[in-house]
Formats: sequence, C-alpha cells, structure tokens
Amino acid sequence: MICTGNTCRSPMAAALLKEKMPELEVRSAGIGAAAGMPPAAEAVDVLQEHGIHLSGASVPVDETVVAWADLILTMTASHQTLLATRYPAAADKAYTLAEFAGAEGDVADPIGGTKEDYRRTAQMLEERLARAAERIGKEM
Repeated sequence: MICTGNTCRSPMAAALLKEKMPELEVRSAGIGAAAGMPPAAEAVDVLQEHGIHLSGASVPVDETVVAWADLILTMTASHQTLLATRYPAAADKAYTLAEFAGAEGDVADPIGGTKEDYRRTAQMLEERLARAAERIGKEM
C-alpha cells in the first residue's frame, strides 16, 4: 500500500487488508515519507473503533520495497505515476486501489482533517479493499 507520508491512508489500508486477509503479508510505504514517523493519532483512533490495532512507523518507498511486493496498490493516480517513473520495476505490478477494486477516484488524504474525515477515509478504504480482497483471492 502506497500513499504520500505513510502515516494515514496506506497504513490504514494495510491494517484493514490484513484484517480481511490475515494470510497475506501486507506492508505500506510512502512516496514522500520520512522514515520512522508514527501513524496519525486520528488513524489509530478510527481503526481502534473497528477493533484494529494500528502501530508501526513510516517507511519511504525504495527499490527494496518495490522488489519485495508482488502487488502494489496506491491511494492516488499520481502515486502510481510517480512510482512507475521512479521505479520502472513497479510499472507492471502497481495499480491504484480504485482501479484494482473496479472503482473510480483517488482516496483523499485526511491529514490535518477531523476524526470524521478519517472515518470517511476508513469507510472508503473498507469498501474498496473488500472488492480488492475478492480479486486478490481469485488471482493470487
């Protein structure tokens, strides 16, 4: 799972997908992430409301992250474009979450928003990840 800072969307998405598919190894990283930042408090709180523990620290995208992944899901089309431009090895395995789930539109960044903004983000992620999990189950 890839977003910008790896403190909101991608760690939330990774935790939600792990909850749906515990047999998968799911990681998250950020295109513009500084290493070692904790998840946003609002992201932690909102996932806690769903009974999901969110912890860890931000990880910047690098060649190792790209090489490790069989599938890369990005939160926005611009993340996908940047990823493929910087890391050509990602081009054939990177999709936006929307594209992979058969939906449209980017997952908006809730950073700096209210807890309600984070709840909306979590809801969108849950809906898209439910469809993505079905596809992953069939294809992987």
